[in-house]
Amino acid sequence: MIGEISYLLFQLVLAASFLSAAAYVVFFISRREQVRTIARTILLLSGLLQTAYILSRYFLAGYTPITSQHEAVVFFAWSVTWAYLSFRWRYTVKNFGTFVSILVVLLLLVAALVSREVAPLPPALQSWWLPVHASVAVLSYGFLALAFCGGFMYLIQEWELKSKRLGYFFVRLPSLDSLDQLNRHCLTIGFVFLTLGIITGSLWARQAWGAYWQWDPKETWSLITWLLYAAQMHQRLTVGWRGRRAAIMAIVGFLSVLFTLWGVTFLLGGAHSYAQ
Repeated sequence: MIGEISYLLFQLVLAASFLSAAAYVVFFISRREQVRTIARTILLLSGLLQTAYILSRYFLAGYTPITSQHEAVVFFAWSVTWAYLSFRWRYTVKNFGTFVSILVVLLLLVAALVSREVAPLPPALQSWWLPVHASVAVLSYGFLALAFCGGFMYLIQEWELKSKRLGYFFVRLPSLDSLDQLNRHCLTIGFVFLTLGIITGSLWARQAWGAYWQWDPKETWSLITWLLYAAQMHQRLTVGWRGRRAAIMAIVGFLSVLFTLWGVTFLLGGAHSYAQ
């Protein structure tokens, strides 16, 4: 019974997310406020459905559903969705939702393409550290994904300004200053969570394997990702890195996040690759 409900919930998640992204694209083209309200409402519904789906997986598995590829991607999409909704609660950034909703759909498409089988929890993951470490790490990815979207929008708007046409994208995207502030805000929150993720992971490793650091491929790439974001934070605070360089670093950092999540699992393996 729970399995059937879980299956239905995932289909509803896909439908709501597609409708939200479609509505945001229509708003991007038409600039009609009523359409944006509809898109935002559907995205909120998608976030609630994602929450319900994650809970259904929890009741099916009996543990925090974040160990398989499917669960990790769904949790990632959930994190991006709610990071955006929480951001939107305090700040208004023109057409930001269009780019975020498309990213959410792409993540959920990946989740739909991999196995949704509920597997027993490997012994090494049977710890209360699992929900703490994994949840904090994925929350960081949600805000870093927002910084990625903001960086991508920045480069588009900058290209439009440099072309001196001031046409289609110029009137639909926020100012460069607004996008840079968005980048800084999301980067700061994401970096804090990413740091907490590495700390909790190290404490868990100490408990499970007797050492804080094993230089496992995923640990190594997590450190590389952290160093990329740490460098950007340092440059922002000390030499005032802003604009194009900050936008490019936000994109590069997020690509490192994606490689850490999936590239390492499929190409390098290691102790973290339980869900292959």
